[in-house]
Amino acid sequence: MEKDLIHLTVEQVLTGYDNYIKSFQELTRKAPGFFRKRDWSGMQNNHRLRLRLYKDEVNATKLRLEQIINEYLGDSVFWMEVKKNYSNAISGRKDIELVETFFNSVIRKLYPGLAINESLMYVHEGFNSCEVRSYEPLYHTYPYEWGLQKIIRSIIADFDFEAPYLNKEADIQFLVKAIREVILKRYRADESTITQVLRSVFYRNKAAYLIGRTFIGGKWMPFIIPFLHSPKGVYVDTLIFDPKIMAHMFSFTRSYFMVETEIPSQMVAFLNSVISHKQIHELYNAIGFNKHGKTEFYRDFLSHLENSQDQFEIAEGIKGMVMTVFTLPSYNIVFKMIKDYFDPPKTMTRQEVRDKYKIVGLHDRVGRMADTHEFEEFHLPLNRIHPQLLTELRNTVNSLLEFNNNELIIRHVYTERKMIPLNIYLETCNLEDAKQTVEEYGNAILQLAKANIFPGDMMTKNFGVTRQKRVVFYDYDEIEFLTDMNFRWKPKPQSYEEIYASSPWYEIASNDVFPEDFKKFMIGRKDVKEYFFDYHKDLFNPDYWMSIQNKLKKGELLHALPYPNNIRFRPEEEV
Repeated sequence: MEKDLIHLTVEQVLTGYDNYIKSFQELTRKAPGFFRKRDWSGMQNNHRLRLRLYKDEVNATKLRLEQIINEYLGDSVFWMEVKKNYSNAISGRKDIELVETFFNSVIRKLYPGLAINESLMYVHEGFNSCEVRSYEPLYHTYPYEWGLQKIIRSIIADFDFEAPYLNKEADIQFLVKAIREVILKRYRADESTITQVLRSVFYRNKAAYLIGRTFIGGKWMPFIIPFLHSPKGVYVDTLIFDPKIMAHMFSFTRSYFMVETEIPSQMVAFLNSVISHKQIHELYNAIGFNKHGKTEFYRDFLSHLENSQDQFEIAEGIKGMVMTVFTLPSYNIVFKMIKDYFDPPKTMTRQEVRDKYKIVGLHDRVGRMADTHEFEEFHLPLNRIHPQLLTELRNTVNSLLEFNNNELIIRHVYTERKMIPLNIYLETCNLEDAKQTVEEYGNAILQLAKANIFPGDMMTKNFGVTRQKRVVFYDYDEIEFLTDMNFRWKPKPQSYEEIYASSPWYEIASNDVFPEDFKKFMIGRKDVKEYFFDYHKDLFNPDYWMSIQNKLKKGELLHALPYPNNIRFRPEEEV
């Protein structure tokens, strides 16, 4: 009977995974149709549906198995046999690393109090254990002998968006000119020069991206070609060679791409050769396999723990009223835990905070909100916890802590990319960097607004500065949808009593916002304060906020491009 249960358990887990990946691929294949029809709300809704798939299918698998193997849920011998049989069943699969992660997710849901256990789970296998297959079916190849004009024309011809072009010939010449100015002025093409472009198109929001590389000058030169689709037709918007811009397009602050891939590890390996300083887990995230990205991140974290000796400590910056944040100085991640009790004036519950993080997880982050991974039963070696941090944890998140021998077990934690808090950055940077950063700060707020996110608490301590000096919002406990807010001008006092009233003499609803008041808290640094107020004067104008709100309510998708406007081929009015 037990042998039959083992086989049945393997079948149920595989059925759950196959259901998930089939639906994932079906939703991904819809992206070209949304781009062709310019159905941007459909594109976003489709993205949200795909994000929910994994958790839904893991839960469905858990419910099925609970009825079948109830008496064996905490039986380690039983699960060791299940893993052994499962490994045999998935041997040779092209997506083996994802199938292993799905098994880990299911067993963590079923096995009571399960810690990371190599005999029961796939702890170290992952990307590095995948068979390296030929890239050949992955891309189109364009040889040097064709010449630049023919290569560009062939690339455009190979990617038919089944929609009218704005001006295809102009696009071709824009691309030819850009290549001559950026690449051929520095490198000479010869018989070894070859160009490869991934067959799969990367879709996100209003854009479609071609990703490729050219071997020239003895090295691979990566590039990205963005296409947009306006009411006038499809057009090439620019050609990107800058590795910093390319890295930002795959950033932890960006939503995941819709891109078809038969062999995920093959796609990730190619992307890693193109955007080489992105980590493997970031690339899995970028192509939509964020649950496996979480697994790869955890494997990287375990490896780092084994090869480092520093202690976890309280993160720099002003302590939050809702979250306790700590970090490992040698690792580029912060760990965020929801406090047991919130400091006034915060009044929300722990579940409400978790719900805010879920909103961010399902929303377009427009390059301005940090992606997070959520963990339960997260184990840390107790001897790596600084005494000061341990005291802070006991004082603020004690209900989330469990001590077991030499381990600290955290019942619930978020991980997020480490950034310099904006308030600290502004205290130490020079005037030129300060001006650039406060411009970024205002841009971040306005781009979030155009994505229908109102940050709520917009103090500089709730924003971070990345290595590329980009400003990112990371405190989500007060975010709301912009369309739910009521932006108002402050009423003008009409009497002596109103002028000198100690508190507002007019009614204020919970969703009322007075942008004129933003100046009171937004920038503390005196030598850039007025510059910021002048550069971002729209921030303090309720009518401007309402104009964004009205566009959103009409169903417009206000697209924030992931690259600078000054590298676009055409001015906005021409498209």
